[in-house]
Amino acid sequence: MSNHIGIIIEREFRERVVKKSFIITTLLMPVIMLLMMAAPALIAVMSTPSEKVLAVIDESNIVLPAIVSNHPDNLVIYPVAEPVDSALANDKYDCVLFVGKDVAQKPKATLYMHDAGSMDMESAISGAIQNAVEDYRLKSYDIENLQQILDEVHADVALQTVRVTEDGENESTSSALSFGIGLVSTFILYMFLLMYGQMVMTSIIEEKSNRVLELVVTSVKPTQLMLGKILGVGLVAVVQVAIWCVLIAMMSAIVLPMLVPDNIMSQVTMMNAGTLMPEDATVDTGLLQAISFFGSVTTILKLFGYLLVFLIGGFLFYASIFAAIGSAVDNIQDASQLQSFAVIPIIIALVFSMTVASDPNSGMAFWLSIIPFTSPMVMLCRIPFEIPGWEIALSIGLLYLSIVFMAWFAGKIYRVGIFMYGKKPTVKDLIRWSRYK
Repeated sequence: MSNHIGIIIEREFRERVVKKSFIITTLLMPVIMLLMMAAPALIAVMSTPSEKVLAVIDESNIVLPAIVSNHPDNLVIYPVAEPVDSALANDKYDCVLFVGKDVAQKPKATLYMHDAGSMDMESAISGAIQNAVEDYRLKSYDIENLQQILDEVHADVALQTVRVTEDGENESTSSALSFGIGLVSTFILYMFLLMYGQMVMTSIIEEKSNRVLELVVTSVKPTQLMLGKILGVGLVAVVQVAIWCVLIAMMSAIVLPMLVPDNIMSQVTMMNAGTLMPEDATVDTGLLQAISFFGSVTTILKLFGYLLVFLIGGFLFYASIFAAIGSAVDNIQDASQLQSFAVIPIIIALVFSMTVASDPNSGMAFWLSIIPFTSPMVMLCRIPFEIPGWEIALSIGLLYLSIVFMAWFAGKIYRVGIFMYGKKPTVKDLIRWSRYK
């Protein structure tokens, strides 16, 4: 029995790993992920916004001082008293801001642009106008020492999130980073479950329509054939993820430090040591945490380890359903309706993962990460948030126990379905087939 299954696994594996699509995606994906890791840091350091010359026509005499005292470095301010049309006709100015006399009563202004503007510039101008109007309105109340009071009350809050481990050690963390990593991992698993699960179904349908299965089952039991196909295709997925893991870990250890500037890497080191204050960081602390995460080989291996565990479990669970569906129909068109029994739970798990990522400790998140139909993706989405280990163990245990039942159920349908032709089975037919001894 084991020899027969081994031959089938080898055939399914070899047939797919030699394809150009497998080789290209396997080698190209780590490079893309590395670029995604390094791009934010490179953009933050190397990008320099283009300089803009702004002509300000302020009829209220309220807004101009605020813009002059607080504006982006790439914005050059020119106060002018000429009409808007005249200012726009002047090639010296890239854009013109018009502020009416009644801006204090009706806080609005018009920004005229010769070309596409930037969100940062528009946000800075809008914020300056807002602050100027608010200050003007406050001063109208004639409060003594108003400016001093405002300066004393104003506070810039720098929030640094630190997780206290069970050992009592402090670790810098970020919910936004965990959110992103969780969703990306979930989406990767989603693609693998659909792609490789449907690959199993398509292979069975093609061999059934060509009557190849009738010849194969003369020497191999139907259940052995089904298990061989599932394990062979699953091995391809495992190998691909394992290669990604090795390549990304190597790039994280060698290539990423070469791409990220030394001053940022030193800040990452200080942050990990707990000696970097938020106000001393030259880039966003969230970006530093992202670089720290992707630069840690241990963290990368741990994440991919969980990905492999839930990939294997989720694939075996859903591939059994896809295999049963493939054996029950004669062509891809007939499979479209039946495969919804496998596709819809996967899509539901993906949709709920987006909600779970916002609140990974909710009751809904817990139960969805326990139910086998949704647990692979939902639990993988929760893991970056450092949830308790017993929840992960419970999720994995229930998932792998459910595989035994699902494979047994699918095997019963498979051994009958591969000999059925010319009739599109109903759900009742599938249930009846599963009861055959």
